[in-house]
Amino acid sequence: MLSKKTKYAIKALVLLGKTNANRPMHIAEIAEQENIPQKYLGAILGELRNAGLIHSKKGAGGGYTLNKRPEDISLVQVLRLTDGPIAMVSCASLNYYHKCDECFDEANCGIRNTFIIIRDANLDILNRTSIADLVKREKMLEDNLLIPQVHL
Repeated sequence: MLSKKTKYAIKALVLLGKTNANRPMHIAEIAEQENIPQKYLGAILGELRNAGLIHSKKGAGGGYTLNKRPEDISLVQVLRLTDGPIAMVSCASLNYYHKCDECFDEANCGIRNTFIIIRDANLDILNRTSIADLVKREKMLEDNLLIPQVHL
C-alpha cells in the first residue's frame, strides 16, 4: 500500500507536470488543489527538491517547478525516495535487503521466490511509468477516453 507521503508526492509532481511549462506554483496552491496539508507538503517538497526532482525559487515569481522533464521522472524514483523499498519482504529487496530471521533456507524459500517475481513485475511497471504518463492518464480520464480494465 502506498503511504500518504508517497501519494502526496506523486500528486504534487503530476500537478507540477501539468503546469510546468506555464509558471511556478506556490505551496499553498499545490496544497489546496490536491487537498494536501500544507505543512506536510512542505516537508515532501523539500525531499523532492533535495533529490533534484523539483526546483524552488523564493520571492516574486517564485514557487515550485519540475527540475526534470515529466518523462524523466519515474514512479520508482518517487517510491524509493518517499517509502524506501519496493519489495514487500526485506529478503526480496534489491536496495534494502535484509535476511529474514525466521528463514533457514533462503535459496529454497517459496515465499521469497514468489515475492522476488512480484518485485520484478512491480519494478518493470514503475520504471516504465513516468509522471508524464500519469498526466496523460488523468487527461484521458477527464475526457472519458480511458475505459477501466478489469482483469479477473
